[in-house]
Amino acid sequence: MKKLVISALFLLQVVFVFAQTTAGIKGKVVDSKNQKPLQNVVASIQNTSLTVLTDANGVFTFLDAPKGSQLLQIKSTGFKDQLLSVDVESGKVLDLGVVVLEEDITSEQQLSLITITENDLGDDNSGSESTAGLLQASRDAFQQAAAFNWGQARFRVRGLDNEYGTTMINGVTMNKIYDGRPQWSNWGGLNDATRNQEFTTGSGPSDYTFGGILGTQEINTRASIYRKGSRISFSGTNTNYSWRTMATHASGMSTKGWAFVVSASGRWAKEGYFEGTDYDAKALFASVEKKFNDHHSLNFTSIYSENSRGKSSPNTDEITSLAGVKYNSYWGWQDGKKRNSRDKEVNEPILMLTHYWKVTDKTNLTTSVTHQFGKIGNSRLAYQGVNNPDPTYYRNLPSYYTSAYNPDDYTDFLGDDPANVAAGISAASSFLANRQIDWTNMYNTNLSSSDGHSAYILYEDRTDDKVWTANSVINSQLADNINMNAGVTFRNLKSHNFANVLDLLGGQYFDDKNYFTNTADQQQSDLNNPNRTVGVGDTFSYNYNLLANTIDAFTQFKFTYKKVDFYLAQSFTRTQYQREGLYKNGIYPTNSFGKSNTYLFENFGFKGGLTYKISGRQFFNFNAAYMTKAPSLRNVFPNARINDNISVGLQSENVTSGDVSYIIKAPKFKSRLTAYYTNIKKGTETSFFYGEGVFLDDGGDGGDAFVAETLSNVEKQNIGLELGMEYQITSTIKLSLSGAYGENTYNNNPNVSLNNDNLATPDNTNPVADFGQAKLKGYRLGGGPQTAASFGIEYRDPKFWWIGANANYIADNYLNVSSLLRTANFFRNPNDLEGLSFPEITPERAKELLKQEKFDDFYLVNLTGGKSWKVGKQTFGFFASINNVFDVTYKTGGFEQSRKANYREVNQDVSSGTPAFGPKYFYGYGRTYFLNLYINF
Repeated sequence: MKKLVISALFLLQVVFVFAQTTAGIKGKVVDSKNQKPLQNVVASIQNTSLTVLTDANGVFTFLDAPKGSQLLQIKSTGFKDQLLSVDVESGKVLDLGVVVLEEDITSEQQLSLITITENDLGDDNSGSESTAGLLQASRDAFQQAAAFNWGQARFRVRGLDNEYGTTMINGVTMNKIYDGRPQWSNWGGLNDATRNQEFTTGSGPSDYTFGGILGTQEINTRASIYRKGSRISFSGTNTNYSWRTMATHASGMSTKGWAFVVSASGRWAKEGYFEGTDYDAKALFASVEKKFNDHHSLNFTSIYSENSRGKSSPNTDEITSLAGVKYNSYWGWQDGKKRNSRDKEVNEPILMLTHYWKVTDKTNLTTSVTHQFGKIGNSRLAYQGVNNPDPTYYRNLPSYYTSAYNPDDYTDFLGDDPANVAAGISAASSFLANRQIDWTNMYNTNLSSSDGHSAYILYEDRTDDKVWTANSVINSQLADNINMNAGVTFRNLKSHNFANVLDLLGGQYFDDKNYFTNTADQQQSDLNNPNRTVGVGDTFSYNYNLLANTIDAFTQFKFTYKKVDFYLAQSFTRTQYQREGLYKNGIYPTNSFGKSNTYLFENFGFKGGLTYKISGRQFFNFNAAYMTKAPSLRNVFPNARINDNISVGLQSENVTSGDVSYIIKAPKFKSRLTAYYTNIKKGTETSFFYGEGVFLDDGGDGGDAFVAETLSNVEKQNIGLELGMEYQITSTIKLSLSGAYGENTYNNNPNVSLNNDNLATPDNTNPVADFGQAKLKGYRLGGGPQTAASFGIEYRDPKFWWIGANANYIADNYLNVSSLLRTANFFRNPNDLEGLSFPEITPERAKELLKQEKFDDFYLVNLTGGKSWKVGKQTFGFFASINNVFDVTYKTGGFEQSRKANYREVNQDVSSGTPAFGPKYFYGYGRTYFLNLYINF
C-alpha cells in the first residue's frame, strides 16, 4: 500500500511538472459574416513544422508550442489569411478566443482575371499561357500584381515560358508531353472547383514533385476538404466572353463516410473584345470520396471542359492603320452572321482515381491513376488552284504597289510612280470594302465547279491524345525536424495527329493532293492510297501518331531547426519518343510510313535551399537548382506531318537557376525582395514560315517554299529583381507596392537550319540546309514586358464593402526577332555566282535594319470593388472591376516575318516607307469591365 501511494504521488508530480513546462495555444475560428465555426482551417506556427486543423466546432489546439514570441498563421481557401503575433509562456495555454476570418476578395478577383490562355500567340499557344493560371494559387503581393495587374500585358514571371513550371491536380502532372505546357482550358470555367491550391515559387520545395524553375501549382480536388455549402454566380464582361454562369455544391463529409462536390459552368459570346471572336464553353466537375476508416479514403474526380473560341489575327502596322486595333482577318459574313475560319476547340476529359492512405500518424501515401483523352482542333481554310482567300494577303494591300522596286535595278524605287500611287489608293479602298473573308464567293466558286470539286474547304489540324498516368507520392515525418517527400510517376501517351475535313463549302469532294510540289508522286499525301478524294469527316494531307513513355522519380528531405531550415532534392527522368507514320508521303516515301527509331533521353536534377531566421519576422531565403531537361516532342520531330526526321543538333537542355530573398512577415507589414538568375543551355526551338528565295548553305537558291526552321544549341539568360510589399495602415486601409526588373537575353549565337521540302529527292530524304550561326547574343527575348511596377490602395469597410485601385507601369517589351535574318545568309547576293555580299551594304544600315524593336512603355490604371450582404442563412454579393480605365492602346507582343530574308529585299521593303512584310503585332485589351453577382448558401 505504501508503495502504491508513493507511486501515485510520483505520477502526480510528473503531471504537475509537465503542466508547468508545457506551452500551448488554442482558439476558435469563425466566419466574419455569420459567426459560424469553420472546419478544416489550417493553423500553423510560422518557421516550425507545427500545423493543426480546426475541428467541427472550429477549434484548434497546439499542445506543445515553442515558448516565446511567435507568429501564428490562420488560413483557409476563400478567406483572407490572419497572421497573429502571440507570446507563449511556459506552463500556460494561451487562449486566443474567437479568431474571425474575412472573405478573401481575390477569390472573386480571379474570375475577372484576364486569362491569357484564351488569347493565343499562335496555333500552339506559343507560351501565351504563362502567367494567369499559374499565379491564381498565390497570395504573395508580387505574384498577385503579376497576375491581376500585369497579366493583361502578357507579363511572364522571370521571363520564363510556362513549360518551366509544373501544374498538378491531386499530385498528377498536367503539363503536356508534346510541348511541356499545361492546357488551362482543360479545367477552364471551374474556378470554384479548383480553388484549393498550393503554390511554390521558383525552384522552392514542393511536397508533390521535384518541379521546374518557374514554380509548382498543386490543385486539390479531394471532396472532403471542400467547405460545405452551395454557390451560384453570374458574370458579365467584355473580354474573351460576354456572359458566364456557374453553380457549385459541396456536401461535406457525412457520418457514413461519403463526401461529394459538383460544379458546372457556361461561358459564351457572339463576339469578344476583338472582331469575330466567338466563344462557347461548357464545363462539368464531380468529385466523390469514400472514407473507409481513419487510414483509407478513395476519391474519384472527373473533369469535363468543352471550349470553342474564334481566334484573332496578328496584324502589321499597315493593316492596323487601315482597319484599326480590333481588326481580325480570320472572319467573314455568311448568311448575315459572322463566321470565323480559325476556331480552336478543346475537349479533353480527365478521369482520376486517388487513394489516400494514412500509413501511420507521421506517414501518408497518395496513389493516383489518371486517364485523359479527347481532342484539340484548330480550323483553317485550304485551297487548290484559286486565289488565297486571306483578305490581308500581301497582293491585296496598298504596300504591294507602294513598296515596289525595279527588279532589274535595285536602286530604282517605283513606289512613288503615279501609277503605283494610284494603284495603292485603289488597293486601300478595295481592302476596306472587302476586308473580311468572302464566304459567299468561296461557296459560289465551289458550286460552279463542273465536276463537284471544291477549290476551297474548311479543315482542322487535329490532335487526339490518350494519356495514362500512374503515380504515387509519400510524405513521412522521419523525425521531429526531418520530413521526407518522395514519388514516382509513369506516363504513356498516344497522340493521333491528322488533318480533318470540316466543310466542303458547297462542293462534293476535295483532292487529297499537294499541288505546290514538283511531280505527280510528290503530290500524293499517301502513296498507299493515291489520287484519293475526301469528304466531310475524312482524314487527309497528313496522318501520324506520336508515342511517348516517361518515368520520373524524386526524393526530397526538409530539415527544420531553430535558426535554419534547409532542403535537398533530387530527380531522375527517363523519356522515350517515337513517331508512327500512317501515310506514305509522296515527298518522303522512304521515311514517312511506319514506326521511326526510338529516341531515349535520361535526365537528372538536383536542388536545394535554406532559410535563415534572422528573427521571428525576418528571413533570408536561398534556392539553387541544376537539372537537365529532355526536349519536347514538338522539337524532336520538326516536320512530323510528313517525315520522321529529327531536329539537327538535338540534345537535352541544361538548366541552372538560383535566387536569394529577404522576407519580412509581420501582422501589418509583409514584403519580399528577390534577386534571381537563370541560365538555359542547349535548347532546341522549331518554327514554320513561307520563305521567298530561301538560299542553300552553299549560297544557291532553294526557291520559294514553306520551310521548317530549327534553332539548335540555344542559350538564354534571365536575371532580375522582384519586389512585393503590403502594409496594413489601419484595420480598413492597405497599401501595396510591387515591382519587377529583368534582363532576359540570348546568351550565345545558336545554329540555324532549314528543312526545305522542295529539295527532297529519293537520294536526299533529309533536305536540311545549315545556315550557320545566328548572331543573336545580346538580343532581348520577346514575349512579354521585362520591367513592371504597381502601386495599389485598398479600403475594406467593416460593413462588408470594399474598393481598390492600382496604377501600373509596363516597360521593356521587345519584338521577337527572326533568326534567319541574323545569319550570313542575310548578306549573300543570290545573283552572284560566288555568293559574295550585296555591293550596297553598309555596316550602319545593316545595324539599323537588324536593330530589335522595343515597344512603347505605357501605364494602366485598374479599379476594383465589391459588397456582400448576409440575409438569413444566405450571403449575397457582387464584385466589379474596370481594367485599363483610360483605354490605353498598347502592343503585347509580335514577331518579325522571315519571308524576305536578305539585305536587299529587307532594305527595299523598309526604305519604301510602307513595308509589305513588316512585323506582325498583338494588341492588349482597351478599357474592359467585369461584374460578378453571387449567392452562397
